[in-house]
Amino acid sequence: MKEQEFIKIIKSTLNSPYIGDDCAYLEDLGIVISQDSLVEDVHFKKEFITPYQLGYKTVMVNISDICASGAEPKYITISLSLPKDTDNEFIEQFYKGAKYASKNVEIVGGDITGSDKIYISAAAIGSTKNREISSRKNAKAGYKVIVSGEHGNSATGLNLLLQKNSLFKKGEIDNKFIKSHLMPEAQIEFSRRIAENIKEDYAMMDTSDGLADALFQIANASNVIINVDTAKIPHSAGVDMHTVLYGGEDYQLVAAVPENLLQKISGYTIIGDVEQGSPSVKLDGKILKEPENSLFNHFKE
Repeated sequence: MKEQEFIKIIKSTLNSPYIGDDCAYLEDLGIVISQDSLVEDVHFKKEFITPYQLGYKTVMVNISDICASGAEPKYITISLSLPKDTDNEFIEQFYKGAKYASKNVEIVGGDITGSDKIYISAAAIGSTKNREISSRKNAKAGYKVIVSGEHGNSATGLNLLLQKNSLFKKGEIDNKFIKSHLMPEAQIEFSRRIAENIKEDYAMMDTSDGLADALFQIANASNVIINVDTAKIPHSAGVDMHTVLYGGEDYQLVAAVPENLLQKISGYTIIGDVEQGSPSVKLDGKILKEPENSLFNHFKE
């Protein structure tokens, strides 16, 4: 069963209007809230990442969800489930990394319990003051599709780490791709520029599960066609297009926005546009069938 099928069941069971985006927008409170998890041997391996980097990444992936909504990241709570042999040094280094990643975001609490492996769950809260908040369902025909940064770097870094004869030591980040995987950067400024300057409804997501996944999610939620020119997707030399589209964990942002916004902001790349029609993604003019085996799925066998 796919992750999206679980989400559909949860949404229909709870009959909640808040489920479906990277964050729940609680308009009456003026906040957005999101929760994300990192699980040992699913999202990270201890032999590749240091406690400091793990703390850093925990915060960054949660800030990224807030950025995807257009809100300003403000607060984070972190809950840790840890094996009994965990030492004090792990805790100190983990929270030093988390603190460094937080910067203008405050860590305000959490929980610690025992477990057989490392399980991390963090909740992030963002302020919606003076910002327009996004939703996947808000892409409209005529909008431009824009992205931040390069795509495929994190997956390329993970592949390097997984190579049997890798020369990289634990925690080493001199390599551009490995740094992108171990210490990603949430796109705070890209999000702010859009949210503070736009007046219309718009769609935005992060690419934590891959660029292709985000494009499909927006197309399906908005009931539109997203047409992309793959030659325009920013990526590093040597990174193949499959990795660019399906690699995941780049934590860049993709947005569908009205063209008039583009004169007011900077730091983006136009990779396509939105068309009317049955929800789908077109790559270079050809409809892309949603490839279940390529899109990231936590429950893939």
